[in-house]
Amino acid sequence: MRFIGLLTVLLVAGLAGAQDLKPPAKAPTAAKGLPILEKPSTVKDPDKLERSAKALGTMREVLREVLEKLEEARRTKDVVKLNCVNEKLTQIKGLLRISETADVALQEAVTRKDSTSAEHEYTKVMIANQKVAQLRSETEECIGQLAFRTDENLSVEVEEPRDLPGGDPTQPPDPPEVILRPPPASPTL
Repeated sequence: MRFIGLLTVLLVAGLAGAQDLKPPAKAPTAAKGLPILEKPSTVKDPDKLERSAKALGTMREVLREVLEKLEEARRTKDVVKLNCVNEKLTQIKGLLRISETADVALQEAVTRKDSTSAEHEYTKVMIANQKVAQLRSETEECIGQLAFRTDENLSVEVEEPRDLPGGDPTQPPDPPEVILRPPPASPTL
């Protein structure tokens, strides 16, 4: 308990000293282009509620987009795309369900002024939001990359124009045989 109190004092002192510093112009990003999560303790409770609600809205929008991709895969009757998108959809639904539960728990924790629980639930929502954003891009890969895959039973018919010269250009005729020996290149031989 003493350690938490000391940590809180150091954190408050650090925040008081950091108020004079300008915030960075752009949030730092992780390797995949997703923003790095900020410490929940630095976010005020009303901002936590607002950001959590915004993240839920974003996740619901991603769910809608992925459902459209699933319908597209069904229309094209592409089983590989369908399975790939369906897997991502299942993960997004699970993360959204967890986030909705965490958002309700966050609202309760903020009402009770329980900062530890509020930070925990806020973190769950923000991590789920990042994961859903990653799953959105993976769904795009399911549709995009697999669109160029060909079927093994695919056949192609080629019509050759009639006005082309005959013969196969990849198989030129053999050169004619030399019957006579050419004259010597030098008169000394």
